[in-house]
Amino acid sequence: MSKNGHYYFTSKKVGKAIWDYRMLQEGDKVLVAVSGGKDSISLVKIMKDRTKFVPIKYDVMACFVDMGFKWVNKDILIRYFEEESIPFVIAHPPESWKGDEESFGCFWCSWNKRKALFDTAHNLGCTKIAFAHHMDDIIETMLLNLFFQGEIGTMQPFQDMFEGELAIIRPLAYVEEKELLKLSRQMNLPIIASACPHSKTSKRYLLKGMIAELKKHNRNVKKNIFRSLQRVREEYLLGPQKNLQKFNEG
Repeated sequence: MSKNGHYYFTSKKVGKAIWDYRMLQEGDKVLVAVSGGKDSISLVKIMKDRTKFVPIKYDVMACFVDMGFKWVNKDILIRYFEEESIPFVIAHPPESWKGDEESFGCFWCSWNKRKALFDTAHNLGCTKIAFAHHMDDIIETMLLNLFFQGEIGTMQPFQDMFEGELAIIRPLAYVEEKELLKLSRQMNLPIIASACPHSKTSKRYLLKGMIAELKKHNRNVKKNIFRSLQRVREEYLLGPQKNLQKFNEG
């Protein structure tokens, strides 16, 4: 597939997810959370480009949460968004990490990033926050919850927050990670290497390897897992524990 063909194909998947889950409305102001990786940079570009031809009007701006890592070169992002004429802001977490950069926890990082994004969205009058979670992320989250939390659930493509004042959207829900990797290379997008010291040791990284092994036996394994989240057969589930207790008592 040609460079333009692959970009069009990926953008079309984004458009389908936006339509299926009614992610955008007329006049929305969308704050795209940017980490500097291939996923978020691709999402900003696609969403900005789509404003030129979709039937509704919405604004797009990018936001990078500066966690204070010394090796993150923010100038790369600043230059890119200036060249693309995309409004760009740098937010800061409500509190800074007191220890060394290798020892901070995932929960602390995630909570503070989200708090900074919510505050920034509120201050700028944004109605949506777009995260660059793709199909692989949604699948891995489902498996993380299944294996390590004992529950079935995952990220939602659309999620209302604060009684409808703000919504989280995930327009890349139908896009696989490998497609974004190919797109970022074809478009020569500026990518900042992951600053997370746990990126190669996390449970999510473990699951990536497991899924890769399963794909050797069934190339559709990822799509099947994703599809299963839309085809829940409740009559074949155990049901809530309270119902099970009533059954046992009877």
